Amino acid sequence: MELSPLARAFINRFQGGFPLHEDQPFGAMAEQLGCSENELLTLIHTLSEEGALSRFGPIYNASLLGGAQTLAAIQVPEERFSEVTGIINDIPEVAHNYRRENQLNMWFVVATTDPSGVGPVLQQIEQACGLKVYDFPKQHEFYLGLWLMVDELGAVDTAPVPDYVNHHSKPHAPDATDRRIIAATQSGLPLVADPLTALAEQLQLQRGDLSERLQQMQRTGAIRRIGAIPNHYRLGLRANGMSVWDVPDELAIELGQQVGALDFVSHSYLRPRHAGVWRYNLFAMVHGSAREEVQTKAAQIANLLTPHCRAHDVLFSSQVLKKTGLRLAA
Repeated sequence: MELSPLARAFINRFQGGFPLHEDQPFGAMAEQLGCSENELLTLIHTLSEEGALSRFGPIYNASLLGGAQTLAAIQVPEERFSEVTGIINDIPEVAHNYRRENQLNMWFVVATTDPSGVGPVLQQIEQACGLKVYDFPKQHEFYLGLWLMVDELGAVDTAPVPDYVNHHSKPHAPDATDRRIIAATQSGLPLVADPLTALAEQLQLQRGDLSERLQQMQRTGAIRRIGAIPNHYRLGLRANGMSVWDVPDELAIELGQQVGALDFVSHSYLRPRHAGVWRYNLFAMVHGSAREEVQTKAAQIANLLTPHCRAHDVLFSSQVLKKTGLRLAA
């Protein structure tokens, strides 16, 4: 889609860095962008309505909120694909669901507020669908940060997240008030001049207390960042490739750190194998405007992993079945 210079500057700059400490944070952002506060708020509303933004607000980290999350996959017969999609998408703990080009053709993310809650959800899915669910929990996170950059010609690509921190800290234990804040903000912040005051009034909190709680969740990594969440498909990154690699287990951490450091990798994890079904242990998400671009980037990973990589594949997503963001609180 075609973006104005202001829209492009806003997306490039404010996928994070929301100034919680400011009395009127959108005004402070507008000053940096050289526009008025009203112009910026109107722009965010417009981008959201047009689908260029999924939302504007916090990105929460389930594993650092005392909860749990996992990636799972199913082999779904073609004649049952629509039925199974409906069953899985109706489960509130399922945040993302993709059709991917592989024998395991449906891949979805499950997130729960209870650290022991993932297993029962996967069992529920197995029983409801009558199909084997393969669990791929994160064993090590090398990098997670999808940040988009749009150039003057409208071309979009991924870039490293500014000031990225890979948190391996003790989980933030949310109390009842934190959970209310999460529930109220996981779909986005109020798009008004002073969103914290509006939110504090809604939650019957003091503005200062609300601000401090959000900042504390940022410090611990429970909130990865607060800002614009672009819809990368709508902006032109329509090729989504989950590259998977079979590398020796004893070298997996070292090699995964190298892969996660590549500028174009947005997610990189170590995950378990499943004997006889799934041989790969290193996962790296790569995006591009076309499949050829993703394959070129995957070839760079292959060169990096040579001679240690024994096999690899790229699972393209052919359909987005569900994408709501993680719903962690209730």
